[in-house]
Amino acid sequence: MARLLGRPPSGRYTVVVRRVDGTPAVIENAPFLDDGRPMPTRFWLIDGELRDAVSRLEAAGGVRRAAAAVDPVAVAEAHARYGAERDRAIPPSHGGPRPTGGVGGTRRGVKCLHAHIAWTLAGGDDPVGRWVAAQLGLDAARYVVEPEAAGAVVERGVVDVALGPVAAVDCGTNSTRLLVVAADGSVLDRRMRITRLGEGVDATRRLAPAAVDRTLAVLGAYRQVLDRFGVVRARVVATSAARDADNASVFLDGAAEVTGFPVEVLDGLEEGRLSFAGATAHVPAGLVGPGAVLVVDIGGGSTELVVGEVPGPAAAAGAAGRHVPAAGGGSRPVSAVSLDVGCVRGTERFVHGDPPGPEELRRARESVEADVARARAALPALADGPLIGLAGTVSTLAALELGLAEYDRSRIHHAVLARHAVDRWVEVLAGEDRAARLARPGMVEGRADVIVSGALILAVVMAGFDRTACLVSEDDILDGIAAGLLAAGTT
Repeated sequence: MARLLGRPPSGRYTVVVRRVDGTPAVIENAPFLDDGRPMPTRFWLIDGELRDAVSRLEAAGGVRRAAAAVDPVAVAEAHARYGAERDRAIPPSHGGPRPTGGVGGTRRGVKCLHAHIAWTLAGGDDPVGRWVAAQLGLDAARYVVEPEAAGAVVERGVVDVALGPVAAVDCGTNSTRLLVVAADGSVLDRRMRITRLGEGVDATRRLAPAAVDRTLAVLGAYRQVLDRFGVVRARVVATSAARDADNASVFLDGAAEVTGFPVEVLDGLEEGRLSFAGATAHVPAGLVGPGAVLVVDIGGGSTELVVGEVPGPAAAAGAAGRHVPAAGGGSRPVSAVSLDVGCVRGTERFVHGDPPGPEELRRARESVEADVARARAALPALADGPLIGLAGTVSTLAALELGLAEYDRSRIHHAVLARHAVDRWVEVLAGEDRAARLARPGMVEGRADVIVSGALILAVVMAGFDRTACLVSEDDILDGIAAGLLAAGTT
């Protein structure tokens, strides 16, 4: 088979068409290669003589001629049939990257005549393949479809998709983030890009076209990362901006097209539950005591306050950056409240000056104080347990306090921010313009204009819940999602 293909096979296959003398002519490929990567093409032409004839037809302009000769609607319908048949070969439980496209991996038009004729010989309803056969004067009697062979590779289950890397993607109001975790729990890749998907949503209740385009471009780059690592399951989520926008479907449909996965719009409770699961899964025992903890996740459009029990002493693997899934992927009971304010929304509502004026800051603080008071009344009563803070605002404040010129996860993760330090940074940052903030070591582009609102939210939460310190966690909603995916793959 390696001789006929011109290379060693990289996935499981079945010979589905032979010449009458028994020579293999067409193989059916599994929808995933041995390393878990998606494979869009199902049928491959390996008959050397016919392959050379098709290559000569292509060299003579065959692709262009086929596209002109065959009804494009019929071609599109063939692509849809091809993709639907391939999708039936994928186990229902598969949640990772999926092969996409139709014949030859394309969604429209004519791309590869070899792929079209291969499917036709295997019994596919393909008008382009029939056109190729007619152009070559192909004698169909020279080829035999293997009895019960077509589709056999599907029934055998060609790859165990429960094993392999998993990925979590969070399309937030301010940033779009990715986490890739290996099957053993080790982190393979973690990245963040500020895309400001929620720009203007608080005022217009619509996602701006430029914001959608920025975010989809980043998701396209992330999809390449998923393919490079051979991710077998992924979960793509969107939060506050998508919850609030009347035209969210424009982004959700585009994101599904780009990533190959449906995009879930999380409600505030689910967002809080996943953030809590990620933040508390690997907290060293010495940093938290018994009883409930409070987690605050300051996003761009919303802030989640979550109360729950820490699962117990962290496994040793946790300190090494391994994501050992908790039972149920972080489904421990929690109480959560989602506040309709975040660093972007708060800036757009209240902070318009550069630097902001005293009256702007007063109105912003009073609004957040009212939200936090309502949240405290709705959440279970808390003893003097720890406060754990998540997301870019908290990480940036920690970097500023530590004087880090560049991001250093090892120093920021599980650092402690004192309440008086947070109050000081609110005052300092509010007294500077955006350019001065951006010049500070530890500040990043896309954060300098919203950090005042974010820091103010953290300061008000610490005051409202009477917490003197905040434990910074770089493990967050992405880690909670990844843990759930790993747990699902082991059940």
